[in-house]
Amino acid sequence: MATAKPAKQWPTPSPSGGGQGGGLRERKKQKTRESIQRTALRLFEKQGYEETTIEQVSAAAEISPSTFFNYFPTKEDVVLYDAYDPVAVRMLLERPKDEPVSVGLRKVLEGLAAAFERDQQMMLARGRLFVEVPELRARMWDEVERTQDLIAKLLADRTGRRPDDFELRVTARVVLSAVLEATLDWMRSNGRRNLVQLINRALDIVESGARLSAVTRAKPRNRRRP
Repeated sequence: MATAKPAKQWPTPSPSGGGQGGGLRERKKQKTRESIQRTALRLFEKQGYEETTIEQVSAAAEISPSTFFNYFPTKEDVVLYDAYDPVAVRMLLERPKDEPVSVGLRKVLEGLAAAFERDQQMMLARGRLFVEVPELRARMWDEVERTQDLIAKLLADRTGRRPDDFELRVTARVVLSAVLEATLDWMRSNGRRNLVQLINRALDIVESGARLSAVTRAKPRNRRRP
């Protein structure tokens, strides 16, 4: 049984203040979805993922279990849900069509920086669950595949190529891997490092070609004399 931790007050994860556009009904659904996730993460942190039931999450969020399932098919999905995905996609689609993709990605990161800083504790909580819970680690591969498809489609829209173009899919996978590695490094620092700066550094490596031939042996450290 996991050791109980003090309850935390989680901020809303939505970078757009609770909505992704659309009508009032859709905005209310978005706020409910985010409220359920916020409540679930707070309980997972307090009493453990395995020990927390959907019934407990529903009660704490003041909804019925059936309402929970209307928003999230499983308990895993409440952790997997990322409020930033649709916002980032919308922001990228709104960038000028003739703008280099790398510039567009960095501008989107700049636009999300304040939200990342505000929601840092929630993002770290989700990240820890992905690392610690086997079921979530298993689901991550599906999420990686989905995100790769999404990036490839965005690249295809900007280049006029097909989404299944081999070069586009390799590029999408490399960009995704760079972002994931930067995020893991941020998690290892427990949020002390700047996430946007880490992702930009990872994209710098990608843009430089990430050449294997450029990877050299580290210089030996000078040993201190006794």
